[in-house]
Amino acid sequence: MAIKEITYKKKKFKLSYELCNPNAKTGILILHGWGSNKEIMKQAFGNQFNNYRQTYLDLPGFGGSSNDMILTTEDYAYIVRLFIKAVGLNPTIIMGHSFGGKVATLLEPKYLVLLSSAGIKTKKPWSVKIKIATFKMLKPLGFSKIRELFVSPDAKGMSHEMYETFKNVVDEDFEASFAKYKGNAILFWGKEDTATPLYTGEKIASIIKDSHFYPLDGDHFFFLKHADFIAKEIEKIVNQ
Repeated sequence: MAIKEITYKKKKFKLSYELCNPNAKTGILILHGWGSNKEIMKQAFGNQFNNYRQTYLDLPGFGGSSNDMILTTEDYAYIVRLFIKAVGLNPTIIMGHSFGGKVATLLEPKYLVLLSSAGIKTKKPWSVKIKIATFKMLKPLGFSKIRELFVSPDAKGMSHEMYETFKNVVDEDFEASFAKYKGNAILFWGKEDTATPLYTGEKIASIIKDSHFYPLDGDHFFFLKHADFIAKEIEKIVNQ
């Protein structure tokens, strides 16, 4: 594991990352989802991509990477660009899971790999709508006392900066960003995913002109069971 310090908007970020096969010519940068870290991605793919230079990065505020700033997805993408430049990566492939898929899309790699990416707005069930309405009604009574009763499990225990960041990124409509992407997209999706349902992946695949779509058995973390297949399909397409 290594740490690279970069400066963005006069704030210093210490970014934790791990580099495997550093002498390989072709690079792949692998980004985790919200609330996760590089370790789960390495657990899945660490024994794959033997001919690739693999970089596993903790996004700011997760794992071993610092953050004391309220960020947007665009901020995350800019910070990762600075990281790529500072480390000298020039990755041919960028893979992103969930929230990491949105960041990867903004980075516009030659090959974009999305694992159950976020970015398509879904309809909230009535239970969630009622919870939101109740929270807004009770908020004036003391935000700090009631927040933990209403926030998503993904947001509990966060710092103020990360909670505000979560609110910035959680419900974004990324259709325009997917449409702007002009490279080669390879999408893998969990058929039983409830966080980013299968139909959202089908929609992204229809939006991106040059895309391949693979629905696979499993939930939001389906890739843990299918890493070998995913890696082989990526290599097959990249080597065409």
